[in-house]
Amino acid sequence: MMSINIAIDGPAGAGKSTIAKKVAEKLSFIYVDTGAMYRAMALYMIRNKINPRDTHLVTEACESVHVAIRYEGGEQKVVLNQEDVTGLIRGEEVGNAASAVARYTAVREKLTNLQQDLAMQQNVVMDGRDIGTAVLPDAQIKIYLTASVHTRANRRYQELVKKGMNPDIHVIEQDIKDRDFQDINRENAPLLKATDAVLLDSSEMSVDEVVNTILKIYKERCS
Repeated sequence: MMSINIAIDGPAGAGKSTIAKKVAEKLSFIYVDTGAMYRAMALYMIRNKINPRDTHLVTEACESVHVAIRYEGGEQKVVLNQEDVTGLIRGEEVGNAASAVARYTAVREKLTNLQQDLAMQQNVVMDGRDIGTAVLPDAQIKIYLTASVHTRANRRYQELVKKGMNPDIHVIEQDIKDRDFQDINRENAPLLKATDAVLLDSSEMSVDEVVNTILKIYKERCS
């Protein structure tokens, strides 16, 4: 029986991971956070003082990096060279570096192969920047989830405040604009909406409203 794949793409801070996790939970699918895999790759570069914008060094470093996804107690774990780095990859520095290293063919090929293998074997909800266009072009359901820059920056601001940090929302907003530019303009698998994807702008929608919209689409197409 062929697996069912749901691809959720969109810019940084649009809520892809939150939505994808909830949809996967509702459907009892496996959630695959591709962004976390790129963040793990970026963490390796930062730890080893490799400039994430140096094509030669990043490509060379790929030979020494192994990123895996594991599930323990129903929770996704991101493993970098046998180390669980799940709690180490959510900082702004790692996020910006991930956007930079994601431009390289060697990085994308390495991680895309793992993602496609998972999707062939399991029913998955996968989120990222190019899932519907490059990683899972045959996914039965494709969603392009977006929100205004201000909305995305405010969401990130609130997350950091809850963690006891004192962020500058203007810096966060500029970081998001910079990452959008990098993602949209990179040569290799740029961020864009698949022609057959459903556009969802979550700026004025609650998480539950977005989740229910996707579940309705699933019911119409796959039930």
